[in-house]
Amino acid sequence: MPNQNPEQIARDHIDKQLSACGWIIQGLKQVNLHVGIGIAVKEYRTDVGPADYVLFVDGKPCGIIEAKREEEGVRLSTVEDQSSQYANAKLRLLNNDPLPFVYESTGEVTRFTDYRDPKPRARKLFTFHRPETFLQWIKEDKTLRARLQDIPALPTEGLRDCQINAINNLEKSFKDQKPKALIQMATGSGKTFTAITTIYRLLKYANAKRILFLVDTKNLGEQAEQEGEQTGREHVLHAVVDGGDGAHGDQ
Repeated sequence: MPNQNPEQIARDHIDKQLSACGWIIQGLKQVNLHVGIGIAVKEYRTDVGPADYVLFVDGKPCGIIEAKREEEGVRLSTVEDQSSQYANAKLRLLNNDPLPFVYESTGEVTRFTDYRDPKPRARKLFTFHRPETFLQWIKEDKTLRARLQDIPALPTEGLRDCQINAINNLEKSFKDQKPKALIQMATGSGKTFTAITTIYRLLKYANAKRILFLVDTKNLGEQAEQEGEQTGREHVLHAVVDGGDGAHGDQ
């Protein structure tokens, strides 16, 4: 019979999501860190108490999950200090460094912090990362948010003043750890070219992996693709359109 305790219900939801994301879930009595790339061990002991989940990738600890019952979803940000304590704790039988990947989750609401970022901050996710993602991130010298600091000054030749202003301010927003930004430009001012230039710079200088260019009609997607071809940056647009008529552009 399912356990109806609110805390256990949350853990049941978390277990399902972790399994769907490729994690192998183990209890303390059956720990085997080499049966897969990603292992999530429940109630792993630390020097500050048992952590709800400790995540291991390729046999090495890399993250924790602080599980809370569903009612705590609106207050998850208040337990970030608790999660951080576990992430900085010493794991039993291991001489580990602080763990960089930290979640707080009810199974319905999940927040994630990458403590390798220049200014770590939690953000909401719809589910957990795959072990392969963490394996790739661990091999990288810098996080994406750190690499944004490396974007060089914008060459302004051939750009309009409004385009220069838009790109410079957007990149400043990224470097100031303000990832949400809105660019508003007049009709005919070169919004598509501005977008393609920005995407190109993110891919080339910040090593961004995926950028979604979303428009509401197929025609706008095709226009963006043509603009990319004209500028010699057609490779920038990998997936462009989810058209209002149900049509999809080339991937």
